[in-house]
Amino acid sequence: MEFISEALELLKRQTVLENRMRQAGGIRVIEERELYAVRERVQHYPQAVAAILNMASNLHRPVDTLSSADLRNLS
Repeated sequence: MEFISEALELLKRQTVLENRMRQAGGIRVIEERELYAVRERVQHYPQAVAAILNMASNLHRPVDTLSSADLRNLS
């Protein structure tokens, strides 16, 4: 459960950073570096990410709207 919670937080952070990168207003080097770091950390949890994506698909919700309560229902 701990790995799934951490993977969910990383996926949420990735979404926030990707949205910031799409906004107008110049290059965001710090966000870009953090995004690469987050993506690298997400790769350490392939099974947890797969479970989260499957759950989001089953619930017809974006990953960044899932909560820890949803994760408890997963197990």
